[in-house]
Amino acid sequence: MLSLSNKHNAREAIVDTASRLFFTQGYHATGLNQIIKDSESPKGSLYYYFPRGKEELALTCISRTSEIVAQLLRYYADKQLGTAVMVQDFILDVARKAEETSFEGLVPFSFWVAVETSCVSNELRSACQSVFKDWQDVIMQSLLQEGVEDTTAANKASVVISLYEGALLQALTHKSTQPLLAAAQSIPAILG
Repeated sequence: MLSLSNKHNAREAIVDTASRLFFTQGYHATGLNQIIKDSESPKGSLYYYFPRGKEELALTCISRTSEIVAQLLRYYADKQLGTAVMVQDFILDVARKAEETSFEGLVPFSFWVAVETSCVSNELRSACQSVFKDWQDVIMQSLLQEGVEDTTAANKASVVISLYEGALLQALTHKSTQPLLAAAQSIPAILG
């Protein structure tokens, strides 16, 4: 029997590996056998932790990705430097990480999750909707605190997330931070 720390490590290895593979080669192109092999986990461990299989694993990856981005947004929001600075700092941080890692492991959420998995099931589509809503809510709440009207704040938050996702997709395609830097530079005009 595995110890709790080994169980935790095996589960995390599976989630880390699945996230990387889903992000780099897509949901449909990633098989469970590849996840087990690449994570160096015992064959039965995937179904032990994710009894519903690939879809449940994808939901876990979606949730984790969402929380990582939302935490980073909240980190900059907590500095209370204003919404435009918060979003700019967030995007510039992503650009810095992209450059430091030679663009490895950075994939727009919409690239594999929202586009590819939302047609697999209503549960995955709902999870994707929640991700975008969670990210937009961080930005919207900051705008509301600045006195922006509800509908305008919601619309601006939606545009910012679209801009970020599109800039990240272009940055990865060109292996250049320029689209992210341009997006960051445009934020004051959008949120002003």
